[in-house]
Amino acid sequence: MSNSDIKNKRASFEYEFLDDFVAGIVLTGTEIKSIRNGKASITEAFCVLKNGVLLIRNMYIAEYEAGSYYNHEPKRDRILLLNRTELNKLERKLKDKGLTVIASKLFINEKNLAKLKIHLARGKKLHDKRQDLKTKDTKRDMERAMKS
Repeated sequence: MSNSDIKNKRASFEYEFLDDFVAGIVLTGTEIKSIRNGKASITEAFCVLKNGVLLIRNMYIAEYEAGSYYNHEPKRDRILLLNRTELNKLERKLKDKGLTVIASKLFINEKNLAKLKIHLARGKKLHDKRQDLKTKDTKRDMERAMKS
């Protein structure tokens, strides 16, 4: 069994995470096989609440090579599974201006189910991004100095 953790590395750079959740995903058979092969991307994915249901949009899952005419559409909307209290909390918070729900990690858990780590997030301003890069650089320089 291969390790099929798919990360959105830009998420933490572009957004400030306020709250996090782990959600299940409603998938078809060919989609889960593609995810297990590591053929998925969540870099452009975002979540929307529609009629009390959380959907993920723009999540790319490559078509399964061995899937015949049962194959799936690569960028279709997929339903995310959270319990009602979590959904209500997200719905309340999303009414605030500037907040969004972003996916940071797609993984297969110990029960062999596909899960998505999502975050309630606020977009960072340019100066916040610069500050993050600065602290990252100083941390790296400190580690280099410790090694030598």
